[in-house]
Amino acid sequence: MKIAFIVQRYGTEILGGAEYHCRLIAERLAERHQVDVLTTCARDYITWDNVYPEGTDRVRGVMLRRFANAHTRDLDAFNQYSDWIFNNRHTPADEMEWLKQQGPWSPGLIDYLERHHQSYDILIFFTYLYAPTVMGLRIAPSKSLLVPTTHDEPAIRLSIYEDVFSSAAGIVWNTEAERRFVSERFHLRALVEDVVGCGVDVPEARFSGIETVAELAPVLPTATEPLPSHIEGPANAFRRRHRIHEPFALYGGRIDPGKGCEELFEHFQAFLAEGGDATLMLMGVKLMPLPDDPHVRFAGILPDEERLHAIEAATAVVVPSPHESLSLLALEAFAVGTPVLVNGRSEVLVDHVRRSHAGLYYENQWEFVEAFKLLTHDKALRAAMGRNGKAYVNRNYRWDIILSKYERMMARLRPPQRDARETREINDAREPHRGDRRPQQSPPSSAQRQDRRPQGRRSGGKPDGRQGGSGGRQGHPRDGRQRPR
Repeated sequence: MKIAFIVQRYGTEILGGAEYHCRLIAERLAERHQVDVLTTCARDYITWDNVYPEGTDRVRGVMLRRFANAHTRDLDAFNQYSDWIFNNRHTPADEMEWLKQQGPWSPGLIDYLERHHQSYDILIFFTYLYAPTVMGLRIAPSKSLLVPTTHDEPAIRLSIYEDVFSSAAGIVWNTEAERRFVSERFHLRALVEDVVGCGVDVPEARFSGIETVAELAPVLPTATEPLPSHIEGPANAFRRRHRIHEPFALYGGRIDPGKGCEELFEHFQAFLAEGGDATLMLMGVKLMPLPDDPHVRFAGILPDEERLHAIEAATAVVVPSPHESLSLLALEAFAVGTPVLVNGRSEVLVDHVRRSHAGLYYENQWEFVEAFKLLTHDKALRAAMGRNGKAYVNRNYRWDIILSKYERMMARLRPPQRDARETREINDAREPHRGDRRPQQSPPSSAQRQDRRPQGRRSGGKPDGRQGGSGGRQGHPRDGRQRPR
């Protein structure tokens, strides 16, 4: 089967969010199918600046086709336009202008998909929010799967997204909470849908005598203080390398106010002020200033395996974002037996905690402080939560479970394949009889076909790629206007 993934950004340097989720799925399916990824040249989600070179590349067995963005974004202009459109009556043309200013706006990507969509059996679009999905889904909806990565935000109330959710032939939900949220707001006409999520990568080789991650669920203890035997290997090495001798909370991903990090820093300072003794370790991309405090440490971007060592060594993994559609960080913590402490304003995160019994959630500073105190002091509780987390991943997020769901959905949408004999018979039936001199109608030219792409700066028009335009940039994620994944 030949599959095209369409996503706003793609690369090994892009950690967390829908883009990381897309890469994990694409790499796994590439082991079984021919996979292309159609994406932009952008690395960051604020400016959409063309950093990667345009053209083809191969990354971890996946063929990438990168297309340039027509313009970058202006932060202030986009935020002002967002404030206006979310709070005033407006037209569909205004929403198309908002979509263009939001970015990424890549005329070449849509052009390529229009010309070549017939060469793909399945199209998989990641994230409902951005122009590649909004414009691309219109091209071949009958063989399109949408992975919307949805949560409650002002943008989802724009009418432009009604067609996105109603036209996709298949919808891949991250959680049951996401499905409930979207189903209450849109008329869904998908032929196939399922709650799927994403599998979790855990290096299996470091567990001697155990052949698969599936067998880990009931047996391994969790990370505790003082250090137990199970992290005397690579996980303990992470502690030694960073000179961490006390309990520590770990956060990984974009270090950004929109991800709840500003609030996390305030809550952690309150924990210290009440006599708490712990470190807050941060890994990922720093997009905001960090507190000037020796108890707050920054490890930077870590290789995948070292990330898992850090997660396993932690006393607790903190997920402070109030806006999540899945949280791969939480799933990775469950997989290695580390309890989580999550923002209770995220329905998805609360649902994970309640179903897994592998963590705690908080809704204010006092609850954060008390919950983290409990996790640092109660070894037996952490061990029980660790076992529960592994069992939860084993039941729901093993890769064989995830991939089998994708395979079933794609098989339902894939057009039926005719054998060679049937194809010849159909072609013979279509061949005009000799002596029939009636003129055969030629197919319409490309100019006659309806063009469904937006035009330049005019809202709802076609992105011609020849006019730069001054579009807008998106602000910090989840700031009350609109937040990127």
